[in-house]
Formats: sequence, C-alpha cells, structure tokens
Amino acid sequence: MDSLKPDSDALATPAHRAAAFSVHVFTALGAGVALLAMLEAVREHWTAMFWWLGVALIIDGLDGPMARRLDVMTVQPHWSGDVLDLVVDFATYVFVPAYAITASGMLLPLAAPILGVGIAVTGALYFADRRMKSDDNHFRGFPGLWNIAAFYLFLLHPQPVLASLAVATLIALTFVPFHVIHPVRVVRLRRLTLSLMVVWAVLAIDVLARDFDVGVPITALLSAIGIYVVASDSAIRLLRSLKA
Repeated sequence: MDSLKPDSDALATPAHRAAAFSVHVFTALGAGVALLAMLEAVREHWTAMFWWLGVALIIDGLDGPMARRLDVMTVQPHWSGDVLDLVVDFATYVFVPAYAITASGMLLPLAAPILGVGIAVTGALYFADRRMKSDDNHFRGFPGLWNIAAFYLFLLHPQPVLASLAVATLIALTFVPFHVIHPVRVVRLRRLTLSLMVVWAVLAIDVLARDFDVGVPITALLSAIGIYVVASDSAIRLLRSLKA
C-alpha cells in the first residue's frame, strides 16, 4: 500500500489517482447504504434497517484510514473527502434514524413529527458547526449519533412519554458545551474505550440477530457502555474540579 502513496515532489500517476478516487467511491457507497436502510425503514423492517446502518458504520470507520494511507487529499484535490463524509454521515447518522424514530410509534403521536423535524434540523446544524470537535478530539455536545440513539430506543422501548422526553433532551444537548468522547481518537483511556467498543459491537450484533429480543444482562451492559461514552468525560472533569 505504501507504494501507492505518491512522492510529494512527483505528480500522481493514473494508478495513484484511481486508487485515491476509489476511496471517495467507497465513502459515497454509504449514501447508497442509507437508501437501502431507508427502504427497510419505510417497510417497518426495523432490524434490517439497523443492519444496513451497521454497514454504514463500518464504511465510515474504514474510509478515513484508507484516505490517509493513500494521501487522497493530495492526489485528488478537486474532491473534498470532508464534505462527502459529512453528506453521507448526515444521511446515515441523522436522516434515516430521524425517520425511524418518528415513524416507529414509540413517541407521543403529537410530539413525534415535531421531534423528528427537531432531529433533522439540529443534526444539520451540528454537522455544519466548525466547533463540533474539541482540540483533544472530543465531540462538543450530543454528536448527532441518532442511529445509536434510535438503537437504544428500540432496545429499551420506553413508554412514549419517556421516549419523547429522551429525544427532546438529546436535541437540546446538541448545543450544550459538554464533551463526549470519540471512541477512537480520544487518547485518554483509549484502551478501555476501544475494548468497550468491541464488546458493544459484539452485543449489538447479538441484539440484531435476536431481533431485539434479549435479556436484562445484555441490555444493562449496552446501557452502561452508552453512559460511559456520553458521560465519562464530564465525570472526570467534575472529579478533577472537586479535587482542585
């Protein structure tokens, strides 16, 4: 793979450019996956929808390292990988989950369309916010992970009042300046975080394989990992402030 990375003093060869552009195509494939997830959501095949959103997560996790390895920004300067990534992420992280949350019947009927619009609008604003990440790679505010929020709603299946309040709270937290860890890029407790992400992925696959029919232990462990990701940085900062 290193041989495909062009020397900074030489023009990229056609092979270099083709390899680099293929990363953009791979990223854009996430948009097609979003459409497949949406088709399943419209049919109320919720588990199938989450399988496709899981595929989108895999694409999103792989395209960045591939782009850096092939120096895509230099080899294909006319194509913005950052913009492409945001477009695809909005579809898979926000828009399709917003539809699922709104149409699932889990929210209060009168609140559902309002909250669905709130998810779409605040998600779009968040993706346009240049401050969405801190200098130490934490997300600033609730990071628009509505695919994960939808997964937990389907897993926990709370009463409509509680589900509606939870969604409204996450919408509000989008613009609250607390920090949420990036599971890969945050250095602090990285080994623990990555280990928990592997556990989370295995359990999530098990949940989908069982069509969300899992027991309390799996539900509790998934919930604990979710709380760790969202609240661990705030807890650490609070403890440090108390010690000071």
